[in-house]
Amino acid sequence: MDVLILSRLQFAFTAAFHYIYPPLSIGLGLILVIMEGLYLKTKNPLYQQMTRFWVRVFGLIFAIGVATGIVLEFEFGTNWATYSKYVGDVFGSALAAEGIFAFFLESGFLAILIFVWNRLKPPPH
Repeated sequence: MDVLILSRLQFAFTAAFHYIYPPLSIGLGLILVIMEGLYLKTKNPLYQQMTRFWVRVFGLIFAIGVATGIVLEFEFGTNWATYSKYVGDVFGSALAAEGIFAFFLESGFLAILIFVWNRLKPPPH
C-alpha cells in the first residue's frame, strides 16, 4: 500500500468514528433532559439514578467525540494539504471558531453537569 491509500484509510477511520459519537451525544443529551425533567416532576428516585448513570456514559461519549474531532482537524491539514491551501481561508476560520467556542462551551456545561451535581439544587443541574 502506498502513502495515499494509508492516509485515506486513516481519515476514513477517524471520520467514521467522529460521525458516530457526536450524534450519539446529541441524542443522549435529549434523553438526559427528559429523564431529569421526569425526576423533577415526579420526584421518583429511579429517574435520578437513571440520569446519573447516563451522565457518565454521556461524558465518555463526549470525550471520544472530542478526541476524534481534534484528530480530524489535524488530518485536514496533513492529509488534505493541497485542498486546505485553496479553501483554508474560508474553512479554516469556521473550523477554528467551532473548535474554540463550541468545545469550551460544551466542556464547561458538561463539567457543571458531572462535577457540580450535588452542590446545586435540582433545577439548575
